[in-house]
Amino acid sequence: MEIENLSEAEAANELMRLARQIAHHNRLYHAEDSPEISDADYDALVRRNAALEVAFPHLIREDSPSRKVGHDVAASPLTKVRHESRMFSLDNAFSGEDVADFLARVRRFLALPEDAELAMTAEDKIDGLSCSLRYEHGQLVRAATRGDGEVGEDVTPNVLTIADIPRRLSGEVPALFEVRGEVFMAKADFLALNAAQEAAGGKIFANPRNAAAGSLRQKDAAVTASRPLRFLAWGWGAASAVPEASQFAMMQRIAGWGVPVSPLLKRCASLGAMLDHYRAIEHARSELPHDIDGVVYKVDRLDWQERLGFVAKAPRWAIAHKFPAERAETTLEAIDIQVGRTGKLTPVGRLHPVSVGGVMVSNVTLHNRDEIARLGVRPGDRVVIQRAGDVIPQVVENLTRAEPRAVYAFPDHCPECGSEAVAEEGEVDVRCTGGLICPAQRTERLKHFVSRAALDIDGLGEKTIDEFFALGWLESPADIFRLRKRREEILGREGWKEKSVDNLLAAIEARRSPDAARLLFGLGIRHVGAVTARDLMKRFASLAELRRAAEQAMRGAEEALAELTAIDGIGPAVVEALGDFFHEQHNVAVWEDILHEVSPPPYLVETRDSAVAGKTVVFTGALETMSRDEAKAQAERLGARAAGTVSAKTDLVVAGPGAGSKLKMAQELGIAVIDEAAWAEIVRNAG
Repeated sequence: MEIENLSEAEAANELMRLARQIAHHNRLYHAEDSPEISDADYDALVRRNAALEVAFPHLIREDSPSRKVGHDVAASPLTKVRHESRMFSLDNAFSGEDVADFLARVRRFLALPEDAELAMTAEDKIDGLSCSLRYEHGQLVRAATRGDGEVGEDVTPNVLTIADIPRRLSGEVPALFEVRGEVFMAKADFLALNAAQEAAGGKIFANPRNAAAGSLRQKDAAVTASRPLRFLAWGWGAASAVPEASQFAMMQRIAGWGVPVSPLLKRCASLGAMLDHYRAIEHARSELPHDIDGVVYKVDRLDWQERLGFVAKAPRWAIAHKFPAERAETTLEAIDIQVGRTGKLTPVGRLHPVSVGGVMVSNVTLHNRDEIARLGVRPGDRVVIQRAGDVIPQVVENLTRAEPRAVYAFPDHCPECGSEAVAEEGEVDVRCTGGLICPAQRTERLKHFVSRAALDIDGLGEKTIDEFFALGWLESPADIFRLRKRREEILGREGWKEKSVDNLLAAIEARRSPDAARLLFGLGIRHVGAVTARDLMKRFASLAELRRAAEQAMRGAEEALAELTAIDGIGPAVVEALGDFFHEQHNVAVWEDILHEVSPPPYLVETRDSAVAGKTVVFTGALETMSRDEAKAQAERLGARAAGTVSAKTDLVVAGPGAGSKLKMAQELGIAVIDEAAWAEIVRNAG
């Protein structure tokens, strides 16, 4: 479904599913080197997630893929290494328009005029395993995989076997310098390795990237030494000095130290030059000795990179322009209906498995009833599926819709509870009307409550919730904390041993004082995603205060309404959802029941040591030395909250030329007002 047609509840539900899917595929790709889907499939999932978060910023989840890099290395047998400088991922572009939008965002952030040159570097994006090489006084002392971006795996003995990587840098080098790049395997070497593996009865690798990752992440460096691994640098991390002023010059300096750099690296002075280089690399793609999946663009000036900084998991100054998707033809064998936490009936197409770009695809989302009607799909139809787009895999064409076959009848009753399933006026999605009597909705809500972004109760997985729900032990979130009374009954169940029961009950007891924002998010209030929950708790500190403001706003109290909407990102939809939640007596009963079992401490905002730490700042008027986005980013780095409206809770207003109603309100309320120069001084003093 097009994002503009989604309700917020639908968007929240889809974001939850995407977070789970992407985390699953991240683990398979990064930690187990055995992906189930292609890179294009994965990119499309991430792209859909990002588009939803742009349209519904208040629904961004704490476990959002946009906030995570790589994979969790907790289960790895290799020694863990904490990166001194985080290894970020990259946002993606899929068209020339996306690249133009990226350049426009950079210009806006830096407040650059349209005629100012904005040079970029462009290079091929190698499909390998990211690795950081730490050199001290020119000597290689440690090598680590990216891992989750903050903690990676120590692969130093393995990296020392790779001929491309120098043990000592040549020439004059900084005392500390981390070279970052990609470990990969050439196509010809990959084919030779698989032939040798097959002859020896060993593991056959799916593609060169998996082969490279599996070879590098060996406990025995001798295995790595027997594999033909290569390396190309694309950047750097922690450094005692950066001797050049531009990305391009710095990469040439790294090459001069003896580290291989892509021969396709080029400096481009315009969007046209960037896209020309992209097309040239795409044209040469099949002839390159190694696999690539796109082109990476980076702002060339390093001082501008510094100003642009980073978002949750990616730099604002770089983007990966991915190559187009592929399509395949197969048979739609069946249409299944899944019921989500909000009661939405989602059709899922079961396909005759088909290989798309070397990956077997067997399931496809059909979105909703209207999408099925638009495509005219029925079990038995021949369909074209695509590996990229809004949600992947997706059906893009029905090849046999003209053949005589019964039209698919979308269910008008819930397949889980038998309740009537209807679409509300103005909505395209069909929902079960059973509410909490529907087992699918009740169990999905419980699963959401214990999920990683909510209370994160270890050991209480989906199967356990389904089992305990069927037994009548779990009806509401509070019942989770009453499971300790059923210890002996649980012990009597098949598969439950004393240690596993005690571990589960201990994990539950450890959440008796949960983080208030996580608890709020876990209750599944419409429009209250993980980020919105944190923003609300930053303002109100306690759940009791939040309830007070929500109930007062519901009764029309203007001060309470202003208090809520003064929070950046909180709009009428969230306020209405909170009011609706507390208006329903069964919701209040769930709220009070869970707070009888748990005691979340006051929500504390972590602040930095600056003049505005912990304060709420509003920027108004025209800023002359920076964009509004850059100003807000500065405030957040200093531990302040950047709000969009002025209220009695505002601590400071930064007013530029042309400031109007916000400045007037600040003066009426007696709020401190400073100009842009004074703000710049605060930033400088914070260091």
